[in-house]
Amino acid sequence: MKHQLSRRDMLKGTAAGAVGLVAGLAPAAVPAQDVITLRFQQNEARFTPVFENFNEIMPGTDVEFLNITGIDHEEVASKILNMLAAGQPLDAGYAATEATVLYAGQGVAASLTERVLDAQDELADYYADMAPICPETMLWEGNIYQLPDSCNAPNMFFNMNLLEQAGLDTPPADWTKDDFHEYAVATTGLGGEETFGYAWVNRLWGSWGPWYFVNGSNFLTEDRSPGGEWFWETFYPDNDDVAHRGGGFRWPAPSANDPATVEALEYVTSLTNEGIAPGIEMGGGASLVGLFVSDKIAMTPMGGFGAGYLVNNGMEKGQFDAQLWPHWKSQRHQLGVGGNWIFTGSPNADRMWDFLKFSIQVDQLLSQAGRYRPLMTTTPVRRSMAIAEAYEPTGPANWSVFYETLDRPDTAPIPAPPEANAVTNIHTRFTGLALSGELTPQEAMDQAQAELETLFARTRA
Repeated sequence: MKHQLSRRDMLKGTAAGAVGLVAGLAPAAVPAQDVITLRFQQNEARFTPVFENFNEIMPGTDVEFLNITGIDHEEVASKILNMLAAGQPLDAGYAATEATVLYAGQGVAASLTERVLDAQDELADYYADMAPICPETMLWEGNIYQLPDSCNAPNMFFNMNLLEQAGLDTPPADWTKDDFHEYAVATTGLGGEETFGYAWVNRLWGSWGPWYFVNGSNFLTEDRSPGGEWFWETFYPDNDDVAHRGGGFRWPAPSANDPATVEALEYVTSLTNEGIAPGIEMGGGASLVGLFVSDKIAMTPMGGFGAGYLVNNGMEKGQFDAQLWPHWKSQRHQLGVGGNWIFTGSPNADRMWDFLKFSIQVDQLLSQAGRYRPLMTTTPVRRSMAIAEAYEPTGPANWSVFYETLDRPDTAPIPAPPEANAVTNIHTRFTGLALSGELTPQEAMDQAQAELETLFARTRA
């Protein structure tokens, strides 16, 4: 690969030289060989067609898929970190926002900055085809670490069977928190005592986070790092929406007990206390979807993945719809973005990079088994893929809201710093204590704040 040395010197950043827990794990150079085997943490069924296509143009690549699963992205990240600490490296893996900065900050993921610059002609159409917020979430401290391929922003999903029973239609885009509350009250109990107007899962993405976003707060304070000009000037030179963007998101300090954050938690716990939402014993995402499909929940947070997921679980087109999150003090949305990263110690980084560039072409994204065809089970970062034809088999009627959310200038990622796993644990644990009534929302967030401050004092000393 031909590198531009002057750019390399110019663009070295804090994260590029990080080695973290992977120090000493980089394998020795392997002898020249005809076939390269890549160890890749990805969905085997989904990516096998892409590798088969890749081998047609670049023969000599085998792949060993690493099936590392978990209830959420944080659990997967924990397993990968344990695997690496045990001396079992890989060539590349997948991360959503919950782990992107975690891998970058701990030196697990290699900076792709030089590679992206060297391949700018190849990648120009790719970046031009996506909302700027998507690649911005892949930046950290001025460097880029992943090529995004999918994303999901929590929008409000509606069970239209219950809304129609209540005489309601899908609300307009400018609906408010008060409108939401009226909808929730009107649909609660329509199918008996176990029918709820609203439900959500206690996790980081799509939990009660959308409520503290629209209430003008966050679980951690939010900032943008300096740098990143190289990226925006290269790939978005004529885009007025990138002037405020920088070198990636930072979360400098905890803000769990900010009054607006506490107020948001007070609101969602009041929904449970009033019987409008089920209690914490409802369970996880699978349980929620089961209740939604069974006409036991009228509204819930979901991303564009809900289009295919709900149909795959028994709903029919027209039985659900989606809209922007309701306005409170603002109508700011949060999101998560996913993509593949290359391990810092990979002996096959060049071949892995060639594959990653190949995999984000539109025809290769569409070849991923069961992801975008025949049903949309996530939101594509490429605008040209988020079209009416793609949502025709499933709906929802308001399908365009998924990409419109990405185009909103204040949409931002969920709070996920290098300490993301520990932060998520604190977030869910104290939320659960507030939901169960063991602590008041104020007490829960005060204790969460204290633990977060202790965590940051230790990790950022």
